[in-house]
Amino acid sequence: MNKKLITLSIVSILLVLPIFTLAINPIDQPQRGTFDIATAIDNIFGFIWPIFIAFAVLMFIFAGFLFLTAQGDPTKISSAKKALIWGIIGVAVGILSSSIPFIINGIL
Repeated sequence: MNKKLITLSIVSILLVLPIFTLAINPIDQPQRGTFDIATAIDNIFGFIWPIFIAFAVLMFIFAGFLFLTAQGDPTKISSAKKALIWGIIGVAVGILSSSIPFIINGIL
């Protein structure tokens, strides 16, 4: 199970790797010598958001795979339910955290 998790993590990182190079657009950057915290926060969340979406999709696919391979075994079904619940909780936290840049921009 541990080797499968490591392999899945490496594959998901490699699939998202092209997004890393497009995370910060140099055209939108402030001039040299100035620092804008709002732009930095937007860039950080713009970088993290696609990674979160990819992880959430993989979590739901994994939970579905657990349901399909449970074959009526109550322990496997309960672990699949737990994976689905944690996936839903993760998506809810991710959606709530996406409001952080708007709150910080409003304060600043």
